[in-house]
Amino acid sequence: MHVLILGATGAAGVLLIQEALAASHTVVVYARTPEKLPEETRNDSRITIHKGQLDDREALSSAMKGVDAVLSALGPSVSRGPMHPKGTPLARAYSLIIELMRSHRVRRLLALGTPSITDPNDKFSLRMSILVNGVATLAHTAYEDIVAIGETIRIQGNDLDWTIVRVPLLSGANDKKFVVGYVGDGKTGTWLTRAGFAFFVVQELESNEWVKKAPLITLP
Repeated sequence: MHVLILGATGAAGVLLIQEALAASHTVVVYARTPEKLPEETRNDSRITIHKGQLDDREALSSAMKGVDAVLSALGPSVSRGPMHPKGTPLARAYSLIIELMRSHRVRRLLALGTPSITDPNDKFSLRMSILVNGVATLAHTAYEDIVAIGETIRIQGNDLDWTIVRVPLLSGANDKKFVVGYVGDGKTGTWLTRAGFAFFVVQELESNEWVKKAPLITLP
């Protein structure tokens, strides 16, 4: 497939690019600062790079032409968590993304989320409740944006084939193992590697097992 990757310059985004290429997909990267990408990524002939802001309708529309799916690693910066801007900027970006997907007839969206986005299949988990409440307290604007992302995708993107890939705490280890489920189901935990996130997204792109669902992906 020909896929558009958002959030590509972050640690998870770079791995998502690598995983997509390894699965023989071609990639369009849309980024505010594409110069942050590794040199080998910038020079790869299988990758087309578009520079632009998330609120730049014309530039984003140009990047979306001819793609089969949108894979997004967009999320609040962990290092800037408490300083995340007010006004849910990422959720507003998703509103534009969904609008442009519809106009370009792109149906498939796989988007990064967290357990702050709740799901009817979730059950109570003390550990996860502590984590989510900690984010809501210490990084409230980031928490509000993540929650709004979930609402935007579910409501505005109701006619799309979306999957919200909810991840817990992320590590930089190379382990790609994962389990898929929901909060408090007895098998999911509180950690996942970024490599595991990227591996799941590309696998789900091909299998479509979790369309219109928001599973929790964690280490076994």
